[in-house]
Amino acid sequence: MDTWLTNPSQAYADWQRHEAAGSDRRPFAQQSIAQHRAMFDLFHRHLVGHGATLASFGPDHVDAFWLAEQATTYTPSTRMRYLKLLDRLCRHLVDIGVRESNPAAGLVLLGRWPTEDPDALFLPEDADLRLQAFVRPQGGDSSETLQKRAILALFLGTGLTAREARAVRIHDMHPGASPPYLHVPARPPRSSRTVHLEPFAIVPMAAWLAARHDWPAGGDLLFTLTRAGTPITDMSFGNIVREACAAVGENAENKSPRILRNTYCRRLLLRGVAPEAVSDRLGLASNRTVTRIAATIDAAEVDE
Repeated sequence: MDTWLTNPSQAYADWQRHEAAGSDRRPFAQQSIAQHRAMFDLFHRHLVGHGATLASFGPDHVDAFWLAEQATTYTPSTRMRYLKLLDRLCRHLVDIGVRESNPAAGLVLLGRWPTEDPDALFLPEDADLRLQAFVRPQGGDSSETLQKRAILALFLGTGLTAREARAVRIHDMHPGASPPYLHVPARPPRSSRTVHLEPFAIVPMAAWLAARHDWPAGGDLLFTLTRAGTPITDMSFGNIVREACAAVGENAENKSPRILRNTYCRRLLLRGVAPEAVSDRLGLASNRTVTRIAATIDAAEVDE
């Protein structure tokens, strides 16, 4: 029972391998198990980012999940697969005493889907400029501070998702190239892509790379939670963005990496970059997100 709270990913994997079954009571195929584990891990990271656990989350956390960046393009069938997964999981957690109720049961029966797209949140142009100035390294910056500035520069200067940022390796970042770029490896459903760094992001990236090489951490992740190499979390990313917004006097409604990604998207559109090209830079399979953000731009705002 304790493993579900101390190591949920391992507990879920063990349950899938030894006990879980579909509606026909037959064990899942290996391909389905791999897919279910990936879905579970994504949902659990969402819970961690919202301060919830498998024992405490409720229907509101499920509703919030549909509004998260990675879930905004899910089809109704994909959402229903998630709900069925959560329903199976919660019934098991109730059976073994980890939970007292199943918050997914009613959602499955009702098919309760959000009827509107999430707001296209972004920073005003003046706040964008203040944050661009904020990421510049300062004399006396500790390596921890340099990493925070680089993280902000990455989101604001490349438009990466939090999931992609967690996976960036040292050898993926090339601030000294001409032009400077980041290689983003393929990670289904997104294909690999090359993203050129915005000019303001080059110096903080180079400064952090130099500091990172002296950081006695194992592995080759660009960003780590500790000097020992612990992978960074979405919660840490959110805290860094919130602290930076407060430091530049911006009281944004949603202080998360997504607002920086949307700000990057809107900046490119204001610059006159074609929506299809912006979608490519963001690694999007459709123009839906870019179209929503483009709709926030008045014709007079676009650069001549």
